[in-house]
Amino acid sequence: MLSYPDFYINGAWVAPTLARPCEVIDPSTEEPCAVISLGDAPDTNAAVAAAKAALPGWSATPPAERLAAVTRILAEYRRRQPDMARAISLEMGAPMDMAFDDQAEAGAYHIENFITAFKDVTFLRPLGDHAPGSMIALEPVGVVGLITPWNWPMNQVTLKAIPALLAGCTVVLKPSEVAPLSSLVFAEIVHAVGLPAGVFNLVNGDGVGVGMQLSTHPDVEMISFTGSTRAGIAISKAAAETLKKVTLELGGKGANIVFADAGAEAVKRGVRSCFYNSGQSCNAPTRMLVERSFYDEAVEIARETAEATQVATAHSPGTHIGPVVSEVQFSKIQGLIEKGIAEGARLVAGGPGRPEGLNRGYFIRPTVFADVTPDMSVVREEIFGPVLSMMPFDSEEEALALANDTIYGLTNYVQSADGARRNRLARLLKSGMVEMNGMRRGAGAPFGGVKASGRAREGGHWGIEEFLDVKSISGWDGAA
Repeated sequence: MLSYPDFYINGAWVAPTLARPCEVIDPSTEEPCAVISLGDAPDTNAAVAAAKAALPGWSATPPAERLAAVTRILAEYRRRQPDMARAISLEMGAPMDMAFDDQAEAGAYHIENFITAFKDVTFLRPLGDHAPGSMIALEPVGVVGLITPWNWPMNQVTLKAIPALLAGCTVVLKPSEVAPLSSLVFAEIVHAVGLPAGVFNLVNGDGVGVGMQLSTHPDVEMISFTGSTRAGIAISKAAAETLKKVTLELGGKGANIVFADAGAEAVKRGVRSCFYNSGQSCNAPTRMLVERSFYDEAVEIARETAEATQVATAHSPGTHIGPVVSEVQFSKIQGLIEKGIAEGARLVAGGPGRPEGLNRGYFIRPTVFADVTPDMSVVREEIFGPVLSMMPFDSEEEALALANDTIYGLTNYVQSADGARRNRLARLLKSGMVEMNGMRRGAGAPFGGVKASGRAREGGHWGIEEFLDVKSISGWDGAA
């Protein structure tokens, strides 16, 4: 079993002040695969103090040097990508092929995109020709606490740590204690490239411990958090006492509006996307709204697609989906599947229990509910598992109303051959992102939502600017 007892503070691996071992569970086997330590206030304070001491030097480092450091991180990340993929597969259950091609690759992808975006960031510029002597300066926020989730660990660590470092901030990372192994590999990568001591720090811990300590620490100027809406609210309340900046990327309950002219492939694509990563993506299209004339056919296509979805251990290659991350998540998903049945949704595929032949591990049967209504729990709540809910609609206006009838607002989807219709809906859907006809968002596009999905914007120059404060200066001497 792997053992990672130390934290990364002030450029070195240091032992926790108090031994608090925590087992990391392999979700494919339900057995411990590693042991880490959970930090406490002295560890958090030491990491914040290191970051605070390193801030003046790092923030004054020329942008070109910060860019060079991140470029070295990318090269080392690429070299360690197989190690990263193995860590992610072990800690959160992503099948090996997906762990390398998508989970670990997401980190490299974002680092590359930030390198590109950073070249267009201007840290000091004139306000405009109308205001001679007025300048706008972009300056690092300061010490930043990064609190990241388990479902896409490197996706979220790189979306936070890399732009913060480029902006000139120093950071303390608290990864999820459920899936911390990949972040420890990331700390090894950062150490290998030789960043100044204290610029990057990592303390493992849980939300009520290190997470809240960072959120309330007077020397932490900003918290960047990805996780549940409930936890985001708690962090916002805790951070309010010190008036720190808080950016939140929270849950989702994405609607996928499928018109009859989109065809069978749109339904298959929607089901596969919902089940991808075992349904553990905040931007998953978990509510499929189908034009009534196509609805019965779409339900049958969804059933066939779900039944063809293979579920297996994360330790084997292939295109299957793996387990969900933990017993807590497994029990929550099972409860919501049972609640869907009790509330009258028509079970089309899957259902309670594990898939056939899998008696151990946190495996969920790919599940499809049809004929759901807007008041049902499977429609209202973020399930975070491979569970799809389907309902019909009769008009574009009804589809829009159903899609927007949620507290969340992260990603919505539109499938139609009618470009004008797609464009109309894209502007009217209440979400931070809209994806249409299977086309992915462009490199460097901002990721984030509205309403209960939070309002962070991660990726591209928007992601870098999240970690910069705007300073307005008048009376600037352009000749000096």
